[in-house]
Amino acid sequence: MSQFFYNQRENLVNDAIEGAIIASPWNNLARLETDPAIRIVVRQDLDKSRVAVISGGGAGHEPAHVGFVGKGMLTAAVCGDLFASPSVDAVLTAIVAVTGEAGCLLIVKNYTGDRLNFGLAAEKARRMGYKVEMVIVGDDISLPDNKHPRGIAGTILIHKVAGYFAENGSNLDTVTREANLAMARVFSLGVALSSCHLPADPEDGVRHHPGKAELGMGIHGEPGANVVDTQNSREVVRLMVEKIAAALPAGGRLMLMLNNLGGVSVTEMAILTHELAASTLAARTDWLIGPASLVSALDMKGFSITAMVMEESIEKALLAEVRTSGWLPLVSLRSPQTMPCTLQSARVDFTPSENTQVRQIVETVTATLSDLESCLNALDAKVGDGDTGSTFAAGAREIDRLLKEHQLPLDQLETLCGLIGERLTVVMGGSSGVLMSIFFTAAGQAIHDGKSIVSALQAGLAQMKFYGGADLGDRTLIDALQPALDALAQNPGNLDAAYRAAQAGADATSLATKANAGRASYLNSDSLAGNMDPGAHAVAMVFKALADQ
Repeated sequence: MSQFFYNQRENLVNDAIEGAIIASPWNNLARLETDPAIRIVVRQDLDKSRVAVISGGGAGHEPAHVGFVGKGMLTAAVCGDLFASPSVDAVLTAIVAVTGEAGCLLIVKNYTGDRLNFGLAAEKARRMGYKVEMVIVGDDISLPDNKHPRGIAGTILIHKVAGYFAENGSNLDTVTREANLAMARVFSLGVALSSCHLPADPEDGVRHHPGKAELGMGIHGEPGANVVDTQNSREVVRLMVEKIAAALPAGGRLMLMLNNLGGVSVTEMAILTHELAASTLAARTDWLIGPASLVSALDMKGFSITAMVMEESIEKALLAEVRTSGWLPLVSLRSPQTMPCTLQSARVDFTPSENTQVRQIVETVTATLSDLESCLNALDAKVGDGDTGSTFAAGAREIDRLLKEHQLPLDQLETLCGLIGERLTVVMGGSSGVLMSIFFTAAGQAIHDGKSIVSALQAGLAQMKFYGGADLGDRTLIDALQPALDALAQNPGNLDAAYRAAQAGADATSLATKANAGRASYLNSDSLAGNMDPGAHAVAMVFKALADQ
């Protein structure tokens, strides 16, 4: 089954181009009106008195190349089919359409099809009287002995340098020279956990190595130079940085670019940015581009790192503003910033104290919730996101840590409840932590107001229901907690009665076919029937443990 949203396969690239033109922030792009088989995107503010900068290649690398057409970068992009070079006719048409007396520069990635098609088009254009130069980009360092290194993500840096000099009126010789100088200073390396899907191809055509990564990936899904035995972000970045550092000249300040090959989540890219900023290259790095998809490979689960050695003209070119949708401004590579924060007024002031009976209750509750982690996660996986056990266990372990370190006011119950509420909202994730914090915070206030323990816990439950929006019968932990507290109110001290009431409430949740709160509320009846709510089960087991102690 295809992994793509698209209409007809034959219209895929055309549709993508039109979408990119529509979304251009400056409304400055147009598709050249020519043969339908030829796909050329040009600047609407074309000025033939300046050197034209043309690039292109196969589709599937978006935002390259259309995303870099605009003031300060490319004059035109020539688009082929997916991972296929545009035809000679298409390239020649682009040259003729945008080139004036100043001439044009072709920026070509070092692949055979691109070199041949762009090269022949250049020869034909010269024969027609046009001034044409070509820069071939080969920034991939994965195969150091290869005479023809591939052009990968570093290509867009050459677009930027050439575009800057062309925009500022430099002649063709200068634009070409600066592009070549920039090319000699760019070093890139890619890595991926799997190759990309292709439209209409089955998923089993994707190459992957469980627990490993391919180092030296290209931008067409071709195999990497070697397979490394790790997916650890720090280790992978370290390996890549070592190889890039070995290829770099000894001196010079750097710009680093972190490029998403298409299938890496925003979260992962942020982690990789963190690792890159902590790498051995960081000390000589002034600027960062990304993380972002700049030259992708459809949905390849991978990324690339590019290092560019700075010098004054290159830095000035890279920092200049452009009007293209794909380019990102450089940011200075810096350490994460922190800001002092004190919340003394919101913190619970307390003095640790001892109470043997309360200590035993806290030990029982925290041990029970910790031991239930796997069971609750398994229950939650059937109706939610599978983390209820881990969430409750995190809160329990924090309170147990404070207990073992004698950092709880065990003999001041109102303060103890307030402190537990404060800690749970910090260490428990999601809504569960907030709800339990509300429960204990409100209970502590009720004790302060003179209510009994059970009445205070019922007051905490009432506030939890008010803020959380759930009630008895909504298939949540309330279905076990409310009957248990009601049983204690009617039979003070009878923990066995409380457990039986809680268990009956928990059992009822497995019969419910509709949830009105939490993630389970988005599931249909077939998914809920027969599955006990994990929060309700946790409450029942806590009361059982208390009754058995």
